[in-house]
Amino acid sequence: MNGPLAAMTTLLAACTSVGEPGPSGPYALVLGTAQDAGLPHVGCERECCAAARRDPARRRMAASVLIVDPRTGGRWLLDATPDLPEQVELARGHGASHPGDAGRPALFDGIFLTHAHIGHYTGLMYLGREAWGGATVPVYGSQRMTRFLSENGPWDLLGRLGHVRFETLAPDRPLALAQDLTITALPVPHRGEYTDTLAFVVRGPGRSLLYLPDIDKWERWERRVEDVLVGVDVALLDGSFHAEGEIPGRSMAEIPHPFLVESLARFAPLSAAERAKVRFLHLNHTNPAADPQSAAARAVRAAGMAIAREGDVIGL
Repeated sequence: MNGPLAAMTTLLAACTSVGEPGPSGPYALVLGTAQDAGLPHVGCERECCAAARRDPARRRMAASVLIVDPRTGGRWLLDATPDLPEQVELARGHGASHPGDAGRPALFDGIFLTHAHIGHYTGLMYLGREAWGGATVPVYGSQRMTRFLSENGPWDLLGRLGHVRFETLAPDRPLALAQDLTITALPVPHRGEYTDTLAFVVRGPGRSLLYLPDIDKWERWERRVEDVLVGVDVALLDGSFHAEGEIPGRSMAEIPHPFLVESLARFAPLSAAERAKVRFLHLNHTNPAADPQSAAARAVRAAGMAIAREGDVIGL
């Protein structure tokens, strides 16, 4: 077997589900796939959320990924969401916590933040003395992000009490997590009320992962997303909304994201192997593709792409 079918088979073989044995080398664990406020969404009475209240299996936590190196027990969090307590439980047994300078271990070896929208950084509140109150954990972000956190409460208190240490990432410069495991920040255009926004490329000894949960529109990025896809093996991409008009009573121009229908059309000319890399996450509660049985989800699969699932394990 060779060509696109072989490439797709190799990719699927490297993605297992939670509960199955993980890779012996570094891997990524998907901890959440929803937009910032999760599913069910606060105050929503539509069937999408009513169904999730009736059936816990339909619930989704905010988008986040754990990078794990089982060789050392190291683990690093991409985005600290409001669902952090539940996601720490989902991550139980993946990597290890390590004693720090204080008597209580840090929950992670590092936390990498994309930007300052509520679903991506407010989970830091659980690191403080009102909650975990553990040893110092490095929190990485852009220069604007680390300045925002260190100069504004309540986040600055985390630093002053020694629960976190804010570290600024240089864009496009790999940071070593292990000798053969790196993470690189890529600036992307997205609403910048307080900070700018990053995507992350994680490269392991065998494979690489792009984590890009938020971007305004593909055409606003100075890079061609197709060129970035070529350089990675798996891409977790912004799939927030399905199409225009999805949120009645709100202007979607105020919350720009690539619509799923736009992404499917844009990626259609790519080879089957390139399209098979794409897994959409950060789905809003209104996005019908959040339901695996929906026509929208079937259209994603028919296009040779996928919707990311909580608990997916992706070998690196």
